[in-house]
Amino acid sequence: MDKNTKSVVVLVGIVLFMGAMAWASIPFYNWFCRVTGYGGTTATAEAAPAEILDQTVTVRFDASLDRDMEWEFKPVQTKMTLRIGEVGLAFFEAYNPTDRVIAGSAAYNVSPFSAGAFFNKIDCFCFTYQVLQPGQREILPVTFYVDPEIVKDPDGKYIHDITLSYTFYETDLPEDAQLSQAETTDNKTGTALN
Repeated sequence: MDKNTKSVVVLVGIVLFMGAMAWASIPFYNWFCRVTGYGGTTATAEAAPAEILDQTVTVRFDASLDRDMEWEFKPVQTKMTLRIGEVGLAFFEAYNPTDRVIAGSAAYNVSPFSAGAFFNKIDCFCFTYQVLQPGQREILPVTFYVDPEIVKDPDGKYIHDITLSYTFYETDLPEDAQLSQAETTDNKTGTALN
């Protein structure tokens, strides 16, 4: 192998390696955030903890929409105070004022970011996409708790207020939602689908 061919092979190898690292960085970063709570990423849990402390924490709720999302979206209540370890149930309201079916996916985080590792969701509307028909209003629940381990953390023990934020983004309609839209249209005109 001559010197020029060897240089080309090395350069192509470097480019491929860098491309692979760039591709892998997003899933790795997402995994890192889920495990550590970095960036306010919350954890998930199967059930509530066994221990409930006498100390309380106030959880505030925030809702926003991507610039291109046509829904209306807001928290039903703006805050609640819970004992640490106690399971909370909060609701958000989403409304589709348009004349078309819209699917949405919610991104979320908590602040301060250091609370992310201790904020656990048992169930959440954000785990799946949501589909709203034209004019449909939906109440979306989230079940959560703050892990009692927060009081042992050097930074976490000073956290008394946590804000849970959601932002809805429009996503592509799944095929079953598109069929639902076609059924709605055909039912309005009296045409039966086979």
